[in-house]
Amino acid sequence: MTGTSINTVTLVQVALGRAADDYQGRVLRGLPCKRIQCDEIWAFFYAKRTHLPKVKKAPEGAGDVWTWVAICQDTKIVPTWHIDGRTPQDARLFMADLALRIASRPQITTDGLPQYVQAIFAAFGKEVDFAQVIKVYANQDSGRYSPAVCVGAHAQTMIGSPDPLWVSTSYVERQNLTMRMGMRRLTRLTNAFSKKVANLEAAVGLYYMHYNFGRVHQTIKKTPAMAAGVGDHRWTAEEIATLLDDPKYAAVFRDAKVGAKVA
Repeated sequence: MTGTSINTVTLVQVALGRAADDYQGRVLRGLPCKRIQCDEIWAFFYAKRTHLPKVKKAPEGAGDVWTWVAICQDTKIVPTWHIDGRTPQDARLFMADLALRIASRPQITTDGLPQYVQAIFAAFGKEVDFAQVIKVYANQDSGRYSPAVCVGAHAQTMIGSPDPLWVSTSYVERQNLTMRMGMRRLTRLTNAFSKKVANLEAAVGLYYMHYNFGRVHQTIKKTPAMAAGVGDHRWTAEEIATLLDDPKYAAVFRDAKVGAKVA
């Protein structure tokens, strides 16, 4: 499409994704988020976990990978995310980072994953109102790929006194769909998966940079960053690309341009 080497394009993407990740790590602080929903998004890199025994020379850590994500119900901003496994340690890292970004006592809703309970208590103590939405699924044929059918759900208070009116995971689940539709590497049943976890991390960082700062949300008529008070205008793609002006990434971008000329 561009007449440029795919390796050059990937190099620029990874550099820009890391720059976007760093920028949001600095700016997304003291956020006025009062109602937060959290979830995990499944993906894989190099090969699916079940296929790894048949794969030769698979890199360390190849297989299933999870993106933990939080979203504010009111401003729609995504304050943090975490990419790795689905262990208690991952839950603690994710929640510890979320606690650093929130200015006041939040109400948090998650699915029924047990890892959240200790992680949220460790990050917030009793200064949080936390509830889980426990879903009930119908029995599923083990040979069927599609997810099991949800036949019911109920809310369960875990810490504090969450307002039952706002106990829901609908917003974060809709955000998960937006993310899968916005990044080809997360589309199911295709060959467009990440070959390196660093590429996935960069793509997610760049995606959330656009989601938070460059995309006007239909319901709030502004970007999530503007709604959260950490942005004063809608960022263009060209403006997001200027993050590469940071000296930390300028050398990578310069090398990519040289590679493009050679290609």
